[in-house]
Amino acid sequence: MAGELNPQERLDWLRLIRSDNVGPVTFYHLLRYYGSAAAALAALPDLAKRGGRRDFHLCSRAEAERELAQITRADARLIAWGEPDYPKLLAETEDAPPLITVLGNPHLLTRRAIAMVGARNASAAGQRFARELAWDLGRNGFLVVSGLARGVDAAAHGGSLESGTAAVVAGGVDIVYPPENRGLYDEIVQRGVVIAEERFGTEPRARHFPRRNRLISGIASGVVVVEAALKSGSLITARFAADQGREVFAVPGSPLDPRYRGTNDLIRHGATLVESAEDVLSVLGSVAPSRLAEDRRGRFGPAPADADPAQIEAARVRITGLLGPTAVAVDELSRSAGLPLPLISLVLLELELAGRIERHPGGRIALV
Repeated sequence: MAGELNPQERLDWLRLIRSDNVGPVTFYHLLRYYGSAAAALAALPDLAKRGGRRDFHLCSRAEAERELAQITRADARLIAWGEPDYPKLLAETEDAPPLITVLGNPHLLTRRAIAMVGARNASAAGQRFARELAWDLGRNGFLVVSGLARGVDAAAHGGSLESGTAAVVAGGVDIVYPPENRGLYDEIVQRGVVIAEERFGTEPRARHFPRRNRLISGIASGVVVVEAALKSGSLITARFAADQGREVFAVPGSPLDPRYRGTNDLIRHGATLVESAEDVLSVLGSVAPSRLAEDRRGRFGPAPADADPAQIEAARVRITGLLGPTAVAVDELSRSAGLPLPLISLVLLELELAGRIERHPGGRIALV
């Protein structure tokens, strides 16, 4: 893994990820294409304009400095992809956050992790099982990761406070949600670690929770689901886990209880049935240690020469004509367009910065 960013690089990375329509995947594409965050920042307004947007917001130096000052005052840290305390398994995912804000004890993130999620309206028995399972897994050396929600999440954090627990929150690292978990949050800050992708001070919104869920699964070697209805957000975390190559575990329950229909369905489709910590340990004990993530910074080269504007315009027309609301893989788009991949990547950057396309799991693209 690469070393730490210098202060100017950290500021540039923060400005880049906080600019309009720059998500993690686009962030890494920009770094590969331009060689540095500073060079990408200089190119962003023109890229967005060429994609069809003239009111593009570029995060200013002052905005980024204010956020950094807030983080420092809160005794939190901003950890970049590739730095020693960045979770290694999370770094391997395609859409790993370039920066995470961490409050508490970041050294815990170097430990192997297991995620536990489940129903917010969990039964008393389900919460007891989650608490005891978390205690057992923590006693066996795992960092227990969850989302600080009511029910199963809170029980999992409570059971693993002594051994080490990580709360991944949907808003800013300083925002407690739900408010009733303030006491638990304060304990985790003292004895565990709180992680956020969103900027400091962000109140959580519905769109933030799926993004939070991919971090919960991405940090961990596996995800244990304890009580989940068929439309539970916990099943979103399980799907992310499967897509990321993580192990999926589920606790079975009565078919008469709707809180177990989701977990029973996971088992039906191949999840490992869990009745005790031994069921988890027997599987994860055979999982190979994490490989070092590809160094996205070390492979960046100097910015290439711009393609001919007429060539870019023709490619833009061709690509937008091929795209639609149904997501397609970039390789498939390249074959259909008959254009070189670097040119397609440049046009897709323009369109994404203009807010005209969105990225889907599996490296697929669709028009908005």
